[in-house]
Amino acid sequence: MGETARGKNDAAERIRDCIVKYVASDENSLHLEGGREPAWEEPIVGFSRGDDPLYQGFKEDIGPFHWTPAEIFSATFPDVQAGPGELTVISWILPQTKRTILDNSKETAVSAERWARSRKYGEEFNVKLRDHVAAFLREAGHEAVAPMNSPGWQWEKSERYGFASSWSERHAAYACGLGTFGLCDGLITPRGKAMRCGSVVARIAVPPPERPYEDRHAYCLFFFDGSCGKCAQRCPADAITKEEGHDKKKCHRYVHDVSSKEIRSRFGFETTGCGLCQAGVPCEAKIPIPGWTG
Repeated sequence: MGETARGKNDAAERIRDCIVKYVASDENSLHLEGGREPAWEEPIVGFSRGDDPLYQGFKEDIGPFHWTPAEIFSATFPDVQAGPGELTVISWILPQTKRTILDNSKETAVSAERWARSRKYGEEFNVKLRDHVAAFLREAGHEAVAPMNSPGWQWEKSERYGFASSWSERHAAYACGLGTFGLCDGLITPRGKAMRCGSVVARIAVPPPERPYEDRHAYCLFFFDGSCGKCAQRCPADAITKEEGHDKKKCHRYVHDVSSKEIRSRFGFETTGCGLCQAGVPCEAKIPIPGWTG
C-alpha cells in the first residue's frame, strides 16, 4: 500500500475512533434516575466523496434549497477554495439499545419512556457529537462543518415531498453506504431502522468503500418481495400505507398534536417522539432480507 493510500485509511480509522470513543463516554445518556444508561449502542461510520453524483441527484429530487456538500462547505468557509472532490462526507448511525427497542415495540399509541428520552437527550448528545467530530477535524487542520448544526439549516417545503430541509442526515447516510429506505421512509441499516444518524462535511481525503447496494429500497422486505408492511400496521396515525408509503403530513400532525402532548403528560419533558414504525418490525435491529451479507 502506498503512503498516500495508507494515510487516507489512517484518517478513516482516526475519525471512526473519535466517534466511537465519544459514544462510549458519559455524555451518551438517557438521563434516567438511578444511574447512567446509554441512549445509543456502538455506532457504525461511513464515508462518501463530496462530488458523489448522488448529492446533486438529491438536490434535483428534493428541491433547489437542498445543499450539496460543496454548498454547505463554501457557505461556512467562503475564503477556502475547495472543489467538491476534495471534500468527504462523514456519516454515522447511532443504534437504539435493545431495551429501548423492546420497550417501544410494546407500545401502540405513543413512545415508551426510553424512546422518548432517546429522542430528547439522545439527540441532544448527537448535536454535541456533530460538533465534537467537526472540532476534532479542525484541530487536525481540516476545515469541517456539521450541516445540521449550521445556523443556515432550516425546514423547507419540497414541491415533490412536502416537509423537507436544507440537509438530510438519512440521505447522507444512504450516500455513505450505511442504509436504504423502507416503506415508512426510515433508513434500514446493518443495525436496523431503530436509530438516529449524524454527519459532518470536511476537507479531507477518505476513500469510501463501494456502496453495497444500488436500489434505494434494497433492504426493505416490502419492496423485496411484498412480504412485509409491518410498519404500516404499527403506525398509530395511519400515516403509512402499502399503496402510498409515508404520509408526512399525517405523521407530523400526530407527532406534534398527540404524541408530544402525551409524552409531556406522562414523562414530564418536551420532545417530539413516536418511533412505533421503527420497533416491533423485522427491520428494527438488522437488515431483514434473507441471505443478505452486505
